[in-house]
Amino acid sequence: MTTATPPAQVDYTKVRENMVEQQVRPWDVLDNRVLAVLNTLPRDAFVPPAYRGAAYADLELPIGHGEVMLKPVVEGRILQALALQPTDSVLEIGTGSGFLAACCGRLAREVLSLELHADLADAARQRLAALDVGGNVRIECADALQSNTDQQFDAICVTGAVDDIPQPFLQWLRPNGRMFVVRGRAPVMEAVLVRADPSGPRVQSLFETQIPYLVGAAPVPQFQFL
Repeated sequence: MTTATPPAQVDYTKVRENMVEQQVRPWDVLDNRVLAVLNTLPRDAFVPPAYRGAAYADLELPIGHGEVMLKPVVEGRILQALALQPTDSVLEIGTGSGFLAACCGRLAREVLSLELHADLADAARQRLAALDVGGNVRIECADALQSNTDQQFDAICVTGAVDDIPQPFLQWLRPNGRMFVVRGRAPVMEAVLVRADPSGPRVQSLFETQIPYLVGAAPVPQFQFL
C-alpha cells in the first residue's frame, strides 16, 4: 500500500526575495525602503486563495468586479515614484486587495484608501487586521469620482487607469504634493507622476503600461456613422 506524498511547503520568504531580486529590482526599482517593504510584507496573504500560488509571479491577479491586483513590478514603481516620507499623508484611490495600502502604511504617516466595492473594502480590512499591519491605514467604501472632500494629501496613488486626470484629484494634492496615475487609452497607456507646482501641475512620464480603468473613468465610446 502506498501513501501520497504531502505537497512541499512553500518557502514564501525565499519566493518573496526572488520576486524582489529577479523582477522588481531589474525594473529599476532601487529605493531601499521600497525594496525592504516588498521583501517583508507577505503579498500571498492579500491574494485570493485560488491564485495564492501565483502571488509572487509577474502577473496581474483577478480579485473580483473586473479589478486586479497589479503586477509586483508596477507596485514597486508606484511606491518608488511617490517617494513616500514618514510624515506624509496618502490617499489611495482603489483599495483592491489592500496590499498597496499596507505598503504605503509602512512608508508614510497615514493612509486613506477609497474602494468602490464594499466586499473588496471589507476583505482588505480583514487582511490588514489579521496581519496586524495597517494601524495607520483607513479604508472607506466610496466612489472617488463622486467625492467632494476638501481634504488634501502629500501623495495620491491611483490604482486604476483614467482617460483624463479628473480635476478633483489634482485639487486634493497639497502644494508640492505628487500623484501617481495611469492615463490614456488602451493598448498604450502612460504611467505619470504629477507634481503640484505653484505655477500648475507638472507631469513626468514614467513608463508605458496597461491596467483596468477606474469605474467611471474609461473613455466615452465614440460612434462612427457610415
